[in-house]
Amino acid sequence: MRYQNKPTLIVRNQLYQEYLIDKNLNFIEIEQVPNLSYPSPKQQSQLEIVGHTWKVGDRLYKLAHKYYGDSKLWWVISYYNKAPTEAHFALGDIVEIPLPLDKLLEFIGY
Repeated sequence: MRYQNKPTLIVRNQLYQEYLIDKNLNFIEIEQVPNLSYPSPKQQSQLEIVGHTWKVGDRLYKLAHKYYGDSKLWWVISYYNKAPTEAHFALGDIVEIPLPLDKLLEFIGY
């Protein structure tokens, strides 16, 4: 899982006071987002990059399922391509799929 065994933060901020009251909560626990770094050129040279031509019906989660066996890893493809959403891809764009996954995750600090 993406956030399994990741540090969490406790939020008691006044901005959420109405939400906390509505939900009868004292606080919200959220996962702390890791500080990732983009792979260096040397690290990129150690990866195999599979090119996928973006077409009608493509979704990042579908590509993640196809190449990584887990649709929840869509964010890896998004991060590597520096394209935060599917709207950042146009028909005919080449989406780079970095492999192997474990090596890429090590390089980016995940």
